[in-house]
Amino acid sequence: MTRDELKEKIKVLVKQVYKPEDSKIDLDSTESISLDSAKFPILLQYPSLKDAIEQLLTHQYEPFVMDIQWVAPKPITFRIVLTNGEIFYLISTPKSWIAQIEGKKYYLLNLGEEEAACQSISRMLYYGNQAAETAPAEEETTSTETTTSTEETPAE
Repeated sequence: MTRDELKEKIKVLVKQVYKPEDSKIDLDSTESISLDSAKFPILLQYPSLKDAIEQLLTHQYEPFVMDIQWVAPKPITFRIVLTNGEIFYLISTPKSWIAQIEGKKYYLLNLGEEEAACQSISRMLYYGNQAAETAPAEEETTSTETTTSTEETPAE
C-alpha cells in the first residue's frame, strides 16, 4: 500500500464516520483551514489591548463586546461597544492603559482603580439602557407629584 492509497482510504473512512450536516468545511479541498480568525481583527494588531480588555472583562469577553473601534491615533484610543449599546474608551499610555467609563478615568496600573473600572463596566452591563430610560420617567412622576401637591393645598 502506497502513501497516496493510504490517504485516500483515510479520506473515505473520515467521510463515512463523520457526516457533518451543518458543516461548511469541505474535506476534499486542499486549501488550508485558518483557525486564527478572530471576531475582532484589531486585537491581532494590538495585543496589549486584548490584555487590557481581558483585565476588565476576563478572557470570556466576546459575548459582552459588540465592536471595538479605533478612535484616535495619538494617544491611541479605542471605543469598546458593549452588546447593550453602552460604550467605554481605552486609552493607551506608555506604561499602561486608561479606561474612561461613564466619564470617569481609571488608571489600570493601580489595582484599586482597575477593580473600580471592572465594577463600573459590570454596572453598565447590568443596567445598560434601562438606567437612561428609567431616569426621565422617575423625574416626570416626581415633578407631577410636586405640582399636584401644591395645587391641592388651599391658600388661607
